[in-house]
Amino acid sequence: MFGYTAITIDSKGRLAIPAKFRDQLLFQNEESIAVTRDPQYPALKIYPGSIWNEISQELQSLQGLDPIVRNLQWTILGNASVSSFDPSGRMLILLPSVLRDYAEINSSEKISFIGMGNKFEVWNENNWQMRQTGGALSTEILEVVLPESLKTISF
Repeated sequence: MFGYTAITIDSKGRLAIPAKFRDQLLFQNEESIAVTRDPQYPALKIYPGSIWNEISQELQSLQGLDPIVRNLQWTILGNASVSSFDPSGRMLILLPSVLRDYAEINSSEKISFIGMGNKFEVWNENNWQMRQTGGALSTEILEVVLPESLKTISF
């Protein structure tokens, strides 16, 4: 599942998975989705249920006394919204308001929906364009030294 699509969200804060990704999710028998904060950028990560189960189990199993690990657990697990969707329908996904605020997403603007293989990213269109041209965002976190226990997890 790769590629970029510009989409909008509805007035209830929902987005419809773009058609080019729906068939792949159906083929994989996905019926749930997890939306959470990106730990590095003002964006959201969307994981199909099977991938979310793997990532969340790995994060839960890590030692929470390490402050970097604990911060990532709070950011990713503590902000997750897991929901089911109708695999035969439009695959509407609610983006909770706290997550929309974090990613600077509102219903009156286009958003960027990016297929990243086994997950998706959702960005405010202006922020996505800024990153694509090499511009920095005031809220991005680039200088994090990850403990070895986190280096094998594909966020």
